[in-house]
Amino acid sequence: MKNTTHSRPRLAACAGAGLALLLLAGCGALPDKPARATLYDFGPGLAASAAAAANPPAAALPTLALAEIESNTRLDGTQILYRLGYADANELRPYGQSRWSLPPAQLLRQRLRDALSERRTVLGPEESATIARAEGKVPDTLRISLDEFSHYFDSASSSVGLVRLRATLIRGTTGGDRVLGQRTFTVRRPAPSADAPGGVKALAAATDAAVAEVVQWVDQQPRQ
Repeated sequence: MKNTTHSRPRLAACAGAGLALLLLAGCGALPDKPARATLYDFGPGLAASAAAAANPPAAALPTLALAEIESNTRLDGTQILYRLGYADANELRPYGQSRWSLPPAQLLRQRLRDALSERRTVLGPEESATIARAEGKVPDTLRISLDEFSHYFDSASSSVGLVRLRATLIRGTTGGDRVLGQRTFTVRRPAPSADAPGGVKALAAATDAAVAEVVQWVDQQPRQ
């Protein structure tokens, strides 16, 4: 009869070594951690503020209430979107590893409020309601609808940041709200590269240009 007493430890040792090799092989096959998305915004926006400080306005304009900006549901998230106009302009596509730090409507509202505040007091909806209750005076309200905000490709080698928004200026009266004016603004700015960073730069430039146009338009409307 064969002696199995000494063979069993050898079998156990071999099995243990095999298991260890399998575990090592398995660890080597594990996927890398998913890459963290790069976050973008419109930048610090210091140039306009510095220019305003160096050249203060001659007179302040009336107080204005700035409503929360409305947008379609596709723009409610933080994805950076692009369109291939030369292939299918109706399809919005997201960049995979790039995101806005906030939804575009919120980034736009911050930029617009900063620009408007250079020459007037700008209130939010709740602040405006508080003043209306306390003083019986309602400031004009600016409403913005953000309709398009995408990196738009005219061709594989040519693209722009495309921003389209609709501005409505409303005056509250005892007889109800009255529309003082309404206008649609469409701005395109060239992208320096055909990728997410290029689209971000183009959209930031287009946003600043659109904000400047909106501010000029609001300043030209009839005052209270």
